Amino acid sequence: MSGDEAETPTGPVENAWAIKVPEFKKGDMKSHLLEESSFSVIFPKYREKYLRECWPLLQKSLDEYGIKAELDLIEGRMTVRTTRKTWDPYIIIKARDIIVLLGRSVPVEQAVKILKDDVTYELVKIRNMVRNKDRFVKRRQRLVGANGTTLKALELLTNCYVLVQGATVAAIGPHKGVLQVVRVVKDTMNNIHPVYLLKALMIKRQLMQDPNLKNEDWSRFIPNFTPKNVKRKKPLKVKKTKKEYTPFPPAPTERKVDREMAEGKFFMDQEEKKKAKKRKITEEMKKEAADRQKEKRAKAFVAPEEPKYKPVTPKVNTQVDVEALKKKIKKKKKV
Repeated sequence: MSGDEAETPTGPVENAWAIKVPEFKKGDMKSHLLEESSFSVIFPKYREKYLRECWPLLQKSLDEYGIKAELDLIEGRMTVRTTRKTWDPYIIIKARDIIVLLGRSVPVEQAVKILKDDVTYELVKIRNMVRNKDRFVKRRQRLVGANGTTLKALELLTNCYVLVQGATVAAIGPHKGVLQVVRVVKDTMNNIHPVYLLKALMIKRQLMQDPNLKNEDWSRFIPNFTPKNVKRKKPLKVKKTKKEYTPFPPAPTERKVDREMAEGKFFMDQEEKKKAKKRKITEEMKKEAADRQKEKRAKAFVAPEEPKYKPVTPKVNTQVDVEALKKKIKKKKKV
């Protein structure tokens, strides 16, 4: 019997975290898998560009374990399946977890870490923990903190990678750290401020470093935070008097025309409209007559058009009688 097998306990133990999990190495499985196992996960449209870029890196990481990864951009699906080269029977479960995390906007560098035996992950659904949408958004923002400071502090105290995306929180890291992250997330969504929870984690870290307090109960050192419900002023309730029951239906609402007719205003308005119409016609006729009279009077003041001066030019006959000129020249030659 080897030394490692002798150290492995067979019965119940007090501290299970102290037991070292034996590493499964290549060659421990003597034969290949008899059946092919595969898992598929659908990813959202906005992750398509990133998955196309990081897919070669994922394939390279899974090829070491004999897992084949496929990316179908038409159907929006990621698939992982075992091959005859797969030498770890449980690695297909971890490959499925990787594509689940990739679909939840986790970077591939962080998702590939769960291939190690001492690293796990957890997806916490936080939307159903709070009914009111506005309250849910406030508590989720409280978990993230200003500029992500609360989330960064949680990562440093638990040695985990934490991503808040939509209605889920993804945590990747060691088993103890992931349990602490899940507890902090649930308490924050149950209206306990994360500052108190982070303070408790810091106290636990200091107590772990003290060898004298290592095996003692730490509950007396950790403060107990209880949520307080502040009483709010209730709105004044106005007592409503019940109306007497009548078997008859309510009377129809009175129209505006009926009310005006009852008051006599309707008929007065009709007469006024007729008078206004006649008044408008007479005013238009008077205006047209005034315009015509004005045009008549204006014609007397219009100056007549004066004739334009044209200078008298003597008429000069520019046409030359060629035949008469020829006869005149012949006469002069004869003389």
